[in-house]
Amino acid sequence: MKKALEKLERAGRFAENTALVVLLGTMILVAVFQIVNRQLLGSMFAIPWADELVRFIVLWLAMVGSIAACRDNKHIRIDAITHVLSGAVVTWIKIVVDVFAAAVCATIGWQAFRLVREEVSWGDYVIGDVPLWLAHAVVPLAFFLISYQFLVRVLRLAYGLVRPEAGEAAP
Repeated sequence: MKKALEKLERAGRFAENTALVVLLGTMILVAVFQIVNRQLLGSMFAIPWADELVRFIVLWLAMVGSIAACRDNKHIRIDAITHVLSGAVVTWIKIVVDVFAAAVCATIGWQAFRLVREEVSWGDYVIGDVPLWLAHAVVPLAFFLISYQFLVRVLRLAYGLVRPEAGEAAP
């Protein structure tokens, strides 16, 4: 079971990193092309939807980057109290904070899902024939995945309280 979970984690990490590289590379290429086209070519090869595409890529980069930051526990965290305390108390504080963060992210994900579901009924399009809801679908997905990552972290912390690592004293 542990090996299967490790494989899933590696696959998720690979997918996130690949998405970040593709999105960032695409954004840079489109933005540089737009600059060169406007400044050097006099807008000879104008792509009317390029600026809109860059805006949506920024949104997707932010969301996928947030998932990756949470995955690596490198998100913004205000945890001054954990530097003062130690042992099981810190673990319990982290559990409570992560449960709260998971609940907040799940709530935001649910509300974003409701908005995207509403956008489907609007029938609006961006960048030609791309439905608006598809461009915004990353928001609920990202918040649900971040919530999931917080819950996994909570389970790992709780498991560490019950069964400390070999050679480590119980907190």
